[in-house]
Amino acid sequence: MDLIDRVAVVTGGGRGIGAAIAQGLARAGAQVVVADIDAETAERTAASLREWGGSALSGRADVSRVADAHNLVATTLERFGRLDILVNNAGICPLATIEEVTEDLFDRVMAVNLKGVFFVSQAAVKPFKEQRSGRIINIASVGGKTGGIMPVAPYSATKAGVISLTKSFASYLAPYGVTVNAIAPGPATTDMTRDWPADRVQAITQSIPLKRLARPEDIAAVAVFLASDKASYLTGEIVDVNGGLLMD
Repeated sequence: MDLIDRVAVVTGGGRGIGAAIAQGLARAGAQVVVADIDAETAERTAASLREWGGSALSGRADVSRVADAHNLVATTLERFGRLDILVNNAGICPLATIEEVTEDLFDRVMAVNLKGVFFVSQAAVKPFKEQRSGRIINIASVGGKTGGIMPVAPYSATKAGVISLTKSFASYLAPYGVTVNAIAPGPATTDMTRDWPADRVQAITQSIPLKRLARPEDIAAVAVFLASDKASYLTGEIVDVNGGLLMD
């Protein structure tokens, strides 16, 4: 995929799926802004891309804060003069049974996973409309369709919301040549799942037809495709990347 001269922002890009997506976009030729609430992690990922030969910057951003969301896009435009690809990957997934969910936990998950996607995307609307081009790629989850396979009700609710936002933004931005799609991964080998009980992970793995969890690179490959010109006629779509765990 040729993304030369494209500028991309990846939220939650410091590790896991976000870092893999940042790497994939950079290898396809994009200039990448790696944004993360952990500035050191973001810079470590950006530095690894530069060492490989890519063009990357890092920045701290708490996407749950509207000011941070808008500053992230504004800083990217100031530095590069344009924005072509926005990947909304930042998210949290605390394990808690329904009885254990507190108001603070619920509000935090909503703020990062759903509010963050909305306001970072909102910040990108103006430059995308002016350019009459752009790509928004949201990272949803199979849990947004099923309710989740672990005790993560607030997380699953936010991912259902991300799926809905994807369609809303896709409809709104289509007249401007902007596409908006989402990827719905199944469980993946990331920090998010490393604390899950081993017996539960094994059971989940056995329930997946392809008999393994997703690798971050599996999701990254789809993100690079959605960012490319080859996906120019695809919008409002939710791409399942789950090894067959959910077929719909």
